[in-house]
Amino acid sequence: MAKAVSRGTIYIILIALSLCFLIPPYVMVITSLKPFDDVSLEHMWALPSSLNFQSYAEAFDKLLPNLLNTFYLVIPATLISALLGSLNGYVLSKWKFRGADWIFTMILFGMFIPYQSILIPLIQFLRSIGLYNSIPGLIFVHVVYGIPVTTLMFRNFYANIPDSLLESAQMDGAGFLKIYRHIIMPLSITGFVVVAIWQFTNIWNEFLFAVTITTTDQQPIMVALQNLAGSQVVHWNIQMAGAILAALPTLLVYILLGKYFIRGLLAGSVKG
Repeated sequence: MAKAVSRGTIYIILIALSLCFLIPPYVMVITSLKPFDDVSLEHMWALPSSLNFQSYAEAFDKLLPNLLNTFYLVIPATLISALLGSLNGYVLSKWKFRGADWIFTMILFGMFIPYQSILIPLIQFLRSIGLYNSIPGLIFVHVVYGIPVTTLMFRNFYANIPDSLLESAQMDGAGFLKIYRHIIMPLSITGFVVVAIWQFTNIWNEFLFAVTITTTDQQPIMVALQNLAGSQVVHWNIQMAGAILAALPTLLVYILLGKYFIRGLLAGSVKG
């Protein structure tokens, strides 16, 4: 009886917490489907009297160039940082050399450097090499800032690959790149999925670098979404529709690849 009561209490608490998490998406969706005249704080919870998708059309038209900018940024930045992190993890876990642990520690130190502390010298550096206010400049920044976390993920992932497998390949005459291409890469698909989802989400949602390094037509969607509010009157239906459109790609990534993300995180966590 006590077990049944405790289980029922747990379910009630979980349902209550779920409702708390679902309230903001609920308000966003119903507000985005209302015409501007029906949007008010007093009737925030009320369902729309009729479905109106005009706000989605307007938000999409305004955000489309910035949405394309974000894809031009996220895809290469994710792929390059994942590849470099994979190579770093491979070297630091399987090709031990003198000072490797110190180098790994210094790479990890990059994870703890706040964005704000390097913003001014970063902008000056990008200006000096001609990458300021450009998508390639943002790609460069996110690749550099992504290397520490991708290196950490791949190093931990590769540490669970048996050394005997690589030693056998070396005895057969395989070198550094051949082992990486034919052995390490096929075994690290789940690791790449985890790193890609992590990087994709972080870069897509990042705001500080985007708003300081780019201006006008080079800005990603998160900056454009903030500018969508306007300065005088905020069209909340268009703002909410734009927020849903901006969040949709990352949401789809987790829906389609979420099980691989969990599987990749758990890979190698249990030995034996």
